Amino acid sequence: MDINQLKDAGLTKNEILVYKAILDLGPSLAGQISRRSGLHRRTVYDVTEMLIQKGLIGYIIENNRRIFSPSNPERILNLIKEKENSIQEILPEMMNLFNKTQEKEGTNFYKGKNGLKSVLEDQLEKGTKEILILGAQSKAVNVIPFYFKWFNEKRIKNKIKMKLIYHEKTKTKISNSEIRYLPKKINSELAINIYRDKVAIILWNKEKPFAIVIKNKDITEGYLEYFEIMWSLSKKIK
Repeated sequence: MDINQLKDAGLTKNEILVYKAILDLGPSLAGQISRRSGLHRRTVYDVTEMLIQKGLIGYIIENNRRIFSPSNPERILNLIKEKENSIQEILPEMMNLFNKTQEKEGTNFYKGKNGLKSVLEDQLEKGTKEILILGAQSKAVNVIPFYFKWFNEKRIKNKIKMKLIYHEKTKTKISNSEIRYLPKKINSELAINIYRDKVAIILWNKEKPFAIVIKNKDITEGYLEYFEIMWSLSKKIK
């Protein structure tokens, strides 16, 4: 069990250490938690107060001493839902500000796996009818595992088609898509995604994934012409 995933629920490193110690020990005193977690006793008291406020642990008093016990771990899911609900409340206002300040043209840079997810999710936004991918990568699945199942489900739900040109012949099957491959194998990790009035240049490097998104009508039309040429030269998957 990778307890560090609790960071996604908003827990700090010390909160995770204390919570795991209490899960391991069951009902326990601060001194026991301190020894198990490796944290100073004073720190344990501070952290347990935060965990109590979050509803992740509780306590009883015996002989004037607090004995801490874990709450049902499903409470963690409720924490995440509460955070999501809080964001949903202010999302309309944030979207209004976002739409007002959006530049008509520009170039944005994205680093890391979460950056790539932002780029891909932008391709699913309203107005996208088709995504064209030159240099589609089988290895992309290894960079952000488990993500593309969700991506394709939402793409299909939004009725967005895809045309993909792979660097090499592939057995990959993707619903609501046409797939071709280049006659000559290319080892580049670079892919170009064309959608709406944008071009996303993506480096599918597992260690340092990176993307550049260009929003410019003329540049996008130029890449569209280039894609159509490559499409005509590529081979169909049989």
